Amino acid sequence: MNTLGRISLLAAAALVSVASGAGLGGCAKDIALRITNVYENGDTAFHYDYCENLKDGRGYTAGIAGFCTGTGDAWEVIQRYHKMTGGRDAFSPMDAVLARYANSGSDSTAGLQDYCKVWERLGKGDAQFRSAQNSLRDDTYFDPAQAAADRLGLKLDVSRAQLYDTAIQHGTGDDKDSLGALIKYTNEKLPTSAPKTSGSTLTINGQKVDEIAWLKTFIQVREADLRNPRESANRGGNYWAQTTYRTKSYAYIIGQGQFMFGRSVRILDNDGKPMSVSC
Repeated sequence: MNTLGRISLLAAAALVSVASGAGLGGCAKDIALRITNVYENGDTAFHYDYCENLKDGRGYTAGIAGFCTGTGDAWEVIQRYHKMTGGRDAFSPMDAVLARYANSGSDSTAGLQDYCKVWERLGKGDAQFRSAQNSLRDDTYFDPAQAAADRLGLKLDVSRAQLYDTAIQHGTGDDKDSLGALIKYTNEKLPTSAPKTSGSTLTINGQKVDEIAWLKTFIQVREADLRNPRESANRGGNYWAQTTYRTKSYAYIIGQGQFMFGRSVRILDNDGKPMSVSC
């Protein structure tokens, strides 16, 4: 079958699935999480034990969602873990330093010389520590991204997954590079008329817009922000600009007509090569 024929069949399948209006759950959620794992860690596995200093202005980055000591979410994971252990665990001696960096937004790693060693050990074999990571990922990134998708009326798995990946990288706060800000810029930029290709129609600024047309614009806005962050230009030099493989990969998913996720989705890896992500 030629490429156009295959895309047409995939898009047709998406039209049927869109009618149900189902959110991102089950296999589709698992695939969305694993796609982001590829961008974060280079493969589809959940790296609970991952930890390193990327020198991107956020201190240590660790775990399944890139929790950072300089943004405070790593400290939140550890606090949840403390509640499970009664506050007596290998992270406890670092609490004062972690709290200070979380509150100040510091990218310093001074006083945390054992941090990655502890994170890696617990991430490999401690079920409670893994649970703490899972719950914070959903509460801080996945669930807010899906709530934003609900407000927009997004019905396609690819759109909802893109918002989750954006939340992981850009955050869900109120700064000018956040998920919410990028949605705002997209809505301001969106043309009043666009081709209908997805079978899902949004109402943006009082105008009817095809969901895939909205998503393509969102991806363009996000890529522009990665190249020129509004508030984060001082974070890690050109680090964000080096991660546009994320937006290019989602553009590829759209180009393949994979609007709804089945058991497997084709994406581009971080080197731009096609690969499959399955649940």
